Amino acid sequence: MAICPVCNGFEKIKAACSSCGSRMEDSGRVMDYYDDYSAYMPIDQMKMEDGYPRDYQQEECPHLLKCPSCGHDSVKFIKE
Repeated sequence: MAICPVCNGFEKIKAACSSCGSRMEDSGRVMDYYDDYSAYMPIDQMKMEDGYPRDYQQEECPHLLKCPSCGHDSVKFIKE
């Protein structure tokens, strides 16, 4: 299993909102929002079921970014 540098606190995501230009905030892994227990499931298992085929194959961690100013959200893939 690869390690996500953002999930483990080694790096921070720096991204601007495509709608208003404000700094986006990292809201964590996308798969943590699927249901009450998804945050406790094995990461590689969730990657096979999350609808993003590239995250498992290319060892990337999908993070949900949200703009605190306008509410726009997007997914950014972090190389593990």
